[in-house]
Amino acid sequence: MGAEATNHAALGRRRGRPRIDLRRLGRAALSGPGSRDGLPDAIDHVAKVHRGHHPGADLDVLRQAYVLAESSHRGQTRKSGEPYITHPLAVTLILAELGAETTTLTASLLHDTVEDTEVTLDQVREQFGEEVRYLVDGVTKLEKVDYGAAAEPETFRKMLVATGNDVRVMSIKLADRLHNMRTLGVMRPEKQARIARVTRDVLIPLAERLGVQALKSELEDLVFAILHPEEYARTRDLVAARAGRTDPLEATASGLRAVLREAGVAAEVHVRPRHLVSVHRVLLRRGQLTGADFGRVLALVEEDADCYAVLGELHTCFTPVVSEFKDFIAVPKFNLYQSLHTAVAGPGGEIAEVLIRTHQMHRVAEAGVIALGNPYAAEGPARPAPAGEREDPTRPGWLSRLLDWQRATPDPDTFWTSLRADLAEDREVTVFRADGGTLGLPAGASCVDAAYAQHGEAAHACIGARVNGRLATLSTVLRDGDTLHLLMSRDAASGPAPDWLEHARTPAARIAIGRWLAAHPAPDPIAPRVPPVRSGDRPSGPVPGAGSGGPAGGCGRPAEGERSGAEGRAVSGERPAEGERPGAEARTVAGQRPAGGVRFADQDQPGAGERRAAGHPAAVAAGRDAAVRLAGCCTPVPPDEITGFAVRGGVVTAHRAHCPAVGRMAATGRAPVAVRWAGARDEEAHGYRVTLLAESFSRPHLLADLTEAIAATGAAVVSAAVEAPREQRVRHTYTLQLPAAARLPELMRAMRRVAGVYDVTRAVRQVATAGS
Repeated sequence: MGAEATNHAALGRRRGRPRIDLRRLGRAALSGPGSRDGLPDAIDHVAKVHRGHHPGADLDVLRQAYVLAESSHRGQTRKSGEPYITHPLAVTLILAELGAETTTLTASLLHDTVEDTEVTLDQVREQFGEEVRYLVDGVTKLEKVDYGAAAEPETFRKMLVATGNDVRVMSIKLADRLHNMRTLGVMRPEKQARIARVTRDVLIPLAERLGVQALKSELEDLVFAILHPEEYARTRDLVAARAGRTDPLEATASGLRAVLREAGVAAEVHVRPRHLVSVHRVLLRRGQLTGADFGRVLALVEEDADCYAVLGELHTCFTPVVSEFKDFIAVPKFNLYQSLHTAVAGPGGEIAEVLIRTHQMHRVAEAGVIALGNPYAAEGPARPAPAGEREDPTRPGWLSRLLDWQRATPDPDTFWTSLRADLAEDREVTVFRADGGTLGLPAGASCVDAAYAQHGEAAHACIGARVNGRLATLSTVLRDGDTLHLLMSRDAASGPAPDWLEHARTPAARIAIGRWLAAHPAPDPIAPRVPPVRSGDRPSGPVPGAGSGGPAGGCGRPAEGERSGAEGRAVSGERPAEGERPGAEARTVAGQRPAGGVRFADQDQPGAGERRAAGHPAAVAAGRDAAVRLAGCCTPVPPDEITGFAVRGGVVTAHRAHCPAVGRMAATGRAPVAVRWAGARDEEAHGYRVTLLAESFSRPHLLADLTEAIAATGAAVVSAAVEAPREQRVRHTYTLQLPAAARLPELMRAMRRVAGVYDVTRAVRQVATAGS
């Protein structure tokens, strides 16, 4: 409810298809022709515009609404001194020109009566029905948005709820704000700036997301004039200076018309001027403007297939800029927008942007959800909606998501911050789901955001992703056109890791993760720890971490009571990482016997250090009477290719041929010793140890499942180390004693078959083994 004042200087327009001139129509509504069809003079122009979009509309209800509004506001004036009724009339005319249906126009005429006069909602219901009452009530709840910065968070929360229940509420609010912005001049400069900032931060992005480009463009120019007057004046002068010159876009448009006429494709081709903010953005992006930067070529056709026919002729007869092509018909934008975008080199060499769409697509591009009419007139049974809401068939998917997370955010300030951050995202990427659907996400969104956009709170169970067929971390930033396959855990106890918040960009994901983490706090870091296991102890309980409470057990974060870091690798004989404390934090489990039948090699097993079976040497040195010991860094197993090096004591250590240690020793000048496997039969060639590295997605019971798979092959666990999960991935290192060397391939296949394991390889690293 702003006050009328002198408008900003008229924006420069270029030749071509005329755009919706809402200001001219507003003035005409207040000085329309005489009474016609029994309508008051002031409403006659609104009626004519409305009949242009809806020839069969019932105008009597508009007459009744105007009479009630005019009599209710009689005696009230705006700050400019004009009768107050001019404001609802102007708002109604804006919506009529955009093609709004009769119910929306009726509510817009009455949108200030309940707040500013003695008219009640019950009176509105009795005279105009429940639909109009609902819309008037929704708009009334939003009126405080213009006043008081402290009330903004909760006010916009209500605005979002009202918009989600019926997008026509926001349509009226946007038209109301547009008229107020046009007449903002009588306000104090500081108040103008405050209202302009709120419009820029929230209402313009909402207009964008509702697809109402006609309102969005003019609001942007009005805000631009208030907040950046110098840049506004400079841009306006650039447009005005260009107006009298030859337009290179006209040459491109003329050429396209001739090409389409010859090809028999019926189309209207126009030059569509950019609004001032769009020109300013091009200037900032490119540093200078060419004649083709002040507008675009627009081709309008009847059918979807004709769009592609125009595209084919355009790219055949003009040189296309391939990187500028976008198909928003096959993949519509989040705000229902559909069009083909491309760019070609014109006759003079200047790059001209071209838009191709049907007439219906053009109406939706200009008016968005307003062009879709009454959402509740759609045929078919009504869809279920949450309690207290009505399901709006035209509600965009992003709005449904916003409604979900606003219900999950009790704090208005948190909601306000998240809303502004979300609305500030003016670019979107389209990601193709593995099941054939698509996801619209803000630019810079990660796999975490995609998971919550697709699955809601069920995304807590996400354990990984494949992007374009390749395994990727959940922190991977998605690009336009990526194909995404989310990997989900079947365990209901899975939950997100705290570091997911670092990768989540959308409010929906951040709020859902925050709620889960708040409901599942991490264990107290100063809680009493389990005493260390001493050498020789034989505890009868399970291996720490072997069950669901192990470090691999949580989906992204340990379960309550778990340890992390070096302590989380508590199933290992592995040497602690540099900087970690030995002892209690890194415990050997050699000799432990967990429930589940996993067999561990005893520490006092004879020959454990040299990994030889009694009476059967593993390998022999050619031409030497020397003992051969299999290296612990690469754990060779028949039939691996091996080579040896003499060490102190006359012993020869056998390494796998591709072990890094072989290269290092050869580089120092040490001569290799020829060694070969002793050739014992497989059933006798037991006692070999091998170190395997299993890489997997973290999930509950993973360690238990892996150890069961190992036990099923008859292998014994010498030591096991589990690294703390990172980005939902966990690495297990096992040193195993094989029942027979030939069983190694079978063992690796069995481990790979465990759910969540995506790779098992031979480890090449120094492992501290029991008894060494």
